[in-house]
Amino acid sequence: MILVTGATGTVGREVVRRLPDGVRVRLMTRNPAKLRATGVMGTTGATGATGATKEIVAADFDAPRSLEHALRGVSTALVVTSRVGGDDDLRFVRAARAVGVRRLVKLSAAAVLDPGAVDLITRWQRTTEELLRSSGLEWTLLRPRSFMSNTLSWAASVRSERVARALHGASANACVDPRDIGEVAARVLTEEGHAGKAYTLTGPEPITPAEQTEQLAQALKVPLRFEELTLEQARAGLAGRYPAPLVEALLESAQRQRAGAKSAVDGTVCSLTGRPAITFRRWAHDYRDAFTAGGGFSP
Repeated sequence: MILVTGATGTVGREVVRRLPDGVRVRLMTRNPAKLRATGVMGTTGATGATGATKEIVAADFDAPRSLEHALRGVSTALVVTSRVGGDDDLRFVRAARAVGVRRLVKLSAAAVLDPGAVDLITRWQRTTEELLRSSGLEWTLLRPRSFMSNTLSWAASVRSERVARALHGASANACVDPRDIGEVAARVLTEEGHAGKAYTLTGPEPITPAEQTEQLAQALKVPLRFEELTLEQARAGLAGRYPAPLVEALLESAQRQRAGAKSAVDGTVCSLTGRPAITFRRWAHDYRDAFTAGGGFSP
């Protein structure tokens, strides 16, 4: 039995879609009704398109007993946490040890390898990685670069203004398609030979926000304009979504990208999946409908 946390998230839902036939998977959620409404369970009852047999379990990182209940009978679990600085990973590891889980697969980030990355988020990610390594359980770490899907944040301005806005438009990032992360994770969760390994996952090439805008325009077949945000504009936009410490951490991360810290390409996606990593051009083509309104653009 495999347990997947974050099953409705950007990576989790891609993992669930890619688990092979015959695999029993348990999806952990605080709100089972909400999970069923997302369509992650598939359209054929307990068995989705991949043939993996799915069940839902209600559990909360703040309730250790519920975690033990969710993990009982599980051999391998995908750990996706997002509360920076919290104890979610510690509670999960303790529960996994208590009920005899064999291996944990942790979604981390490529920034942990950068000695210049000392922001709040990266320090927390390093702490969670060390927690797994010292847990006494088998472990595997997945360290993706930024998600190509982050550009979905441009959808509203693309629809209404045909404009994409970002900080440091000429800074390159070897961003990765979440579908590639999902395929790698599905393999790691179901195959042997991955214990004690850490995999850095990137796209096939570094790309700048300005270049992403150009490729998105080609996918949409409309002209788009890129506008570079000032530091204060970026800070104000982030402040509407995140607490101040996280805002500053994200701005520090953007500055490292500007300095070239996120442009290196890693071939792990190809070596584990047997095919090249997906390009941003293909991602933009596949998700072009997310940037349109009713099949067209708002005036």
